[in-house]
Amino acid sequence: MPKKTYHYGTRRDFIKSSSLALGALAFSAPYFARGQNANSKIRVACIGVGGKGASDSLHAYQAGGEIVALCDVDANTRNGKDKAFKDLAAKDGRVYDAKMYSDWRKMFDEIGKSIDAVTISTPDHHHGLAGITALKMGKHVYCQKPLTQTVWEAREMRRLAGEKKVATQMGNQGSAGSGLRRAVEVIQAGIIGHPKELHVWSNRPIWPQGLARPAGEDKVPDTLNWDVWLGPAEYRPYKSKVYHDFTWRGWYDFGTGALGDMACHTVNMPFRAMKLGYPNVVELEVASRVYPETFPLSSRIRFEFPEREGLPPCKFWWYDGNPQANHAMFKSGNFITPLRPHPDIVKEIAMQRGELPHSGCLVIGEKGKVFAGDDYGASFQIMMNDEKEYTDSRKHEAANQVPQTIPRTSDVFGEKAKDGDLAMKLEWFSMMNGGPKAFSNFDVAAYLTEIILLGCVALRTGVGHKLEWDGPNMKANNEPAAAQFVKRKNRKGWNFDMA
Repeated sequence: MPKKTYHYGTRRDFIKSSSLALGALAFSAPYFARGQNANSKIRVACIGVGGKGASDSLHAYQAGGEIVALCDVDANTRNGKDKAFKDLAAKDGRVYDAKMYSDWRKMFDEIGKSIDAVTISTPDHHHGLAGITALKMGKHVYCQKPLTQTVWEAREMRRLAGEKKVATQMGNQGSAGSGLRRAVEVIQAGIIGHPKELHVWSNRPIWPQGLARPAGEDKVPDTLNWDVWLGPAEYRPYKSKVYHDFTWRGWYDFGTGALGDMACHTVNMPFRAMKLGYPNVVELEVASRVYPETFPLSSRIRFEFPEREGLPPCKFWWYDGNPQANHAMFKSGNFITPLRPHPDIVKEIAMQRGELPHSGCLVIGEKGKVFAGDDYGASFQIMMNDEKEYTDSRKHEAANQVPQTIPRTSDVFGEKAKDGDLAMKLEWFSMMNGGPKAFSNFDVAAYLTEIILLGCVALRTGVGHKLEWDGPNMKANNEPAAAQFVKRKNRKGWNFDMA
């Protein structure tokens, strides 16, 4: 029977310092929400309430939080969410009197002392700055994935979360699912032997990228605070439907491309199961046409990881690109066939399913393979070397012998855990109230994000530049030019010392 331990990192000191035995570790008083007594509600401010922010703010309310502020650069979005909360609170017989803001800096200045926790659901370029500011103020933080836009921000978020002893959670909702946690248990039990290779591919982008900046300037809508939307990024003219509201991900200044959007989901399971830590090599092997300001339409990136925690060295390949030629993003006729694993690597998957799924995660071990064919790791299949096809893990004899070692959200939250996204907030609230660490707390999530963002550093550095990476010092020993992509230079008024 495998040893019942929890592995979420790759360095011995990281494992020791994280101590993430969920279900066993309860927090003492310093983790309890600031400024509240034992019977009061946790006062939550929501930064970004459109898109994913709509559900994040709603879940904070459903988890029992008192929503004290809504902050969004778009007045229509902000006012719409305010009305929805007023209607919901009236129906539930709850008090709701949130203050409205378009600038989270002003919100912290004016009512910071009345806030216990924040949700951050903005474009990527605001994540790190808003999160670091909140953490410096001692606030509990729930932040959407990717946790940050840069490697330096991820490292700083992890440091501050530990220093301030606050409750944290990143919004990669697959973390709450039983399937992902089961896959970690099965792989760490050694069924497929030591993992040797990891192949992860994504159908992203599903937004415009691989293009040049359009010329000209459009009138900024009266309902949009464009200056705050730009935040720490350099000023640029407003162009309708080019950046706001869901067209920013492909721009270097605002997003993190397909990697940032999906790798915090799809690489989440193998990161934990394979104890991936800092790679010693990262390289952009090939990419479609590169533009000065946007991520390419398709790319392949290789990460190499050294021996760690008794596991041999391994390699991880990331592939992205949208395979749907009729997608709206290709209306100009710019479709290209996306990069994917070599057919020999995925032949059994394609044969069983009739085609290669648009997204997937394949772990290749010494004795067999584990394949997860959805973005969140909700289910997975196993094929041993002497087997001809993949079998659902729930029906695989070897997997059924592996004991459960990681707590399930359903054991704690019951029926509510069926909504994995809500379960993420319930874990966060439990952590704030003295319960165990949330599964995607920043000890784990910032580490995962930092590694993923190294792929963005490689993309920006370019094809043919093999980065010999020094993880602890956040630098490529052989490529000084990569340093400019590790930490950004923020626009005046958006510095990291605001708190």
